[in-house]
Amino acid sequence: MGVEVGAQAARSRALAVLRIRSRALAVALLPAAVAVVLLVGGSTGHITGGSWPVTRWIVTGLAVLVLLAAAGIALVVARARPAVSPTVPIAEASAPDLYRLVRDLADRLDVPPPSAIALTPDCDSWLEDRTHPAHGPPPPEHRDEIVGARGVAGGAGPRRAPAAPVLVIGSPFLWWMRVGELRAVLAPVVAGTGPSAHPDIAAARRFVRGLDAAVAVTSEPARGPLVRTVLAGVGWVTRLLLRSCRGHAAEMERGVAAAAAERAQAVDYGLRIVAQEQVGLAYAGWDRLLTRVALPAWRMGRWPARLDAGVVAALTELSRRDRLAEGFASRLGERPACDLLEEPGSVDEAASLLAARLFHGGPAEPGPDWAPVDWQEYPDEVVDRTWRTEAARLHRVLDALGVRHPTDPTQPDQGGPTLARVLDHLTAPATPATNDADLSVDRREARGERGTGVSLNETETDTETGAEEEVGEDGEPVLGSERTAALAAGLSAELAREEAAAPAVASGPGGGAEQPGPDWSFWDDGMLPLFPLQPPRSGRELLADHVTAMVCCAAMDTAGAAPGLDWLDGPALLVDGVRAADLGPRVLTLVEDGDPEPLRDWLRHLGVRPEKPVRLV
Repeated sequence: MGVEVGAQAARSRALAVLRIRSRALAVALLPAAVAVVLLVGGSTGHITGGSWPVTRWIVTGLAVLVLLAAAGIALVVARARPAVSPTVPIAEASAPDLYRLVRDLADRLDVPPPSAIALTPDCDSWLEDRTHPAHGPPPPEHRDEIVGARGVAGGAGPRRAPAAPVLVIGSPFLWWMRVGELRAVLAPVVAGTGPSAHPDIAAARRFVRGLDAAVAVTSEPARGPLVRTVLAGVGWVTRLLLRSCRGHAAEMERGVAAAAAERAQAVDYGLRIVAQEQVGLAYAGWDRLLTRVALPAWRMGRWPARLDAGVVAALTELSRRDRLAEGFASRLGERPACDLLEEPGSVDEAASLLAARLFHGGPAEPGPDWAPVDWQEYPDEVVDRTWRTEAARLHRVLDALGVRHPTDPTQPDQGGPTLARVLDHLTAPATPATNDADLSVDRREARGERGTGVSLNETETDTETGAEEEVGEDGEPVLGSERTAALAAGLSAELAREEAAAPAVASGPGGGAEQPGPDWSFWDDGMLPLFPLQPPRSGRELLADHVTAMVCCAAMDTAGAAPGLDWLDGPALLVDGVRAADLGPRVLTLVEDGDPEPLRDWLRHLGVRPEKPVRLV
């Protein structure tokens, strides 16, 4: 009963959208109808004399202009390319078991099966219509699909319907979820193909998507005043129509979602509750893996080729650490959903490359400066290189600022890149101000100088911990001294120069691209990255990252430490195979307050020798 109510509500809202389209057409045809009446009246002698001839020609000219404008707007709406999500298409030959699962699920729900399956590097799943002419024709087996009354919500018999939409599945779901959990999660999504097959709902959706795409086209910068004027007029009309349809379209989608959710209630209801818990867990692990693990590699010109396999390792590590997640590890003995793919490794690699494009804006294909990296090579190829590259950049900026190498009275002048040089430069001159000293202690306490077990990346700010800090005119916290601020500015400028000198991002597929891979025909390279993970780092963040990198280099070269990978926290410093003590708060104390003592104590505890030169890249 609930299915029929939701479908009927969606259909009524779709008809309201189509009525708006009909009214717009009627408004466009109204001047032409008046002109026809005047012309016919003049030819028959019923409307003659006076000013009627002049009026007739004015109305006729106006009708022609309105018809031309309406035809132009209709052409823009019809030909505008609706937004389509970048995905990795999955052919049926490469995943027959997955297609079989989806079709069985559609038969069980009594709805048409999706026309195709694609993967997205995100923790979400949805149906996407790709039947617009700009996207090419649908697959032949779905081009003339006939949907019976059972698949048409509110239909009165067999009717010809458009091709079913594409099912887009979040790639982390395939690797983390079990087969039964994936089926339960996809049930309400696949159920949405029923209402989507109704001709009225499909037509209303095409109209709204066309208006939205036309608005995007008219918003693009145009050359020439005439083109800008024409596009401004088209944009005004399409925005007016889109505002008129917005409420009805939203209610239509709510009705479709309600009907789909109600229809899916009968499929694995108990398992769906458990599966929804896995959705939240997968989202948390995926977000942490991207920001803590993938992002440092992307910045180095490397992209992890097995991100989906990495999220399994990250969530398994979470289940080991978190008592609340202990039960999740027992699921790993069941069949994972990625077994439904013939070559899960190739699909994972394609999804990983797409994730790098979406979230970082990397090139479209591997190359000398954009190479894949396996997880076994990550510590040496990414962590070690990142730390040594940032340490080298730090010393280049110090050289540009004219900072001298410190000399130890008991040692000969090493003259190389040493941590002592950085510590001495950032150490603020001693002052008798008691308030400043108290503030320094308060800041250290607010940052929570804990023991071991916290990532090098996990540097809590004073805002997060509730402590007050002095803020400059630009909104950034005031650093320890003018020398510290100058070093942070120099790092920002040096990094900007390096990014400007980097080669332009390649667009489109390369000749050596292998399948499966992203469908590059849907890309707009002018907007990459589409979903940047983090905003540009501030000067304070850059300085803290570079000082941390220098400390890690010194620990590796003088205390036998090694680079490591923590699945939840990213780059980690290992001493005798164990993660080193918390470093982030001590670095912030040096950067913000100019107080090196907490960091020096940390170095003495690990046996790091700051006066020894380190190896840089």
